[in-house]
Amino acid sequence: MGIFKMIKGQLIDVIEWTDSSANTMVYRYEADGKEIMMGAQLTVRESQVAVFVNEGKIADVFQPGRYELSTQNMPVMTALKSWKYGFNSPFKAEVYFINTRQFLDLKWGTSNPVMMRDTDFGMIRLRAFGIYSFRVQDPVAFLREVFGTSELFTTEGVEGQVKRLIVSSLSDMLAQSKIPALDLAANYDELSQYMLNAISPKIAPLGLKLDSFVIENISLPEEVEKAMDRRTSMGVVGDMNRYAQFQSAEAIREAANNPGGGAGLGAGMGAGMAMGQMMHNAFQQPAQQTAPQQAAVPCVSCQKPIAPGSRFCPECGAAQQKAAPVCKACNAPLNEGAKFCPACGEQQ
Repeated sequence: MGIFKMIKGQLIDVIEWTDSSANTMVYRYEADGKEIMMGAQLTVRESQVAVFVNEGKIADVFQPGRYELSTQNMPVMTALKSWKYGFNSPFKAEVYFINTRQFLDLKWGTSNPVMMRDTDFGMIRLRAFGIYSFRVQDPVAFLREVFGTSELFTTEGVEGQVKRLIVSSLSDMLAQSKIPALDLAANYDELSQYMLNAISPKIAPLGLKLDSFVIENISLPEEVEKAMDRRTSMGVVGDMNRYAQFQSAEAIREAANNPGGGAGLGAGMGAGMAMGQMMHNAFQQPAQQTAPQQAAVPCVSCQKPIAPGSRFCPECGAAQQKAAPVCKACNAPLNEGAKFCPACGEQQ
């Protein structure tokens, strides 16, 4: 009786796995040296797949459900095993439970800036970050290509590979899209969908499927952001003349509020008023026009240019004929003794 109890204690009749973690992708069932009994109960829950491996070869794959291990449910294992002691005999096999649910809120980001040629700013560097989610789509390919015979495999084992594919695809996407840096924020949804379609075929050979990809932010270099801030400030200011007049008024107010005492206050107010007057004159519209200068006239003897109204030439000394008076504003000819110009009305 004791021998039968000992033998029974070395047999496994129930195989199942419950996962309480958030990142476990593969769990190898712990047999603890026991052998699986033909006829044992196998429970595979939703979002799980059970894979039996016999002597290093993949035998049978069980989808969600409850199974009684038998020759009918395990055709590959039956073909691999020669049941010398009947179909109820125990057998040795490794059982891997593969988690097929979505692994959500996995973060990605560019560790180094991505170079881009922009139409507005020329060559710039961009940084980006966001989230993505994936799942195991092909358990057999995932076992062969990724986790092998590991007892426990988590998302950290594939995150590095996926993130490198993301950064590589992001560089190509930004170069091919030719979207100006100022318009990237308005195209996050389209760019995210482009990235989803670009990365999915690259991870499919690993047995993985990319379910979602989200670009949360694409940031510009600090110097470009400062230039954008200055451009925005200029747009907010609007009329520069009015802005200068406002600044001069502010300077007068600051000078009047100078706490330096009587002399300091007077000096501050004087400087502020002078500055305000200078700024006002500089931007006053319309600006005052200066009177045009009278043109030089040629000498009657040597034809050298001399000032109008000169009696003698400074070059040859020849006496000049008395020229008819002209208007000081428009140079129109005037009658002798005229007080106003008949052409422009300027007082003489």
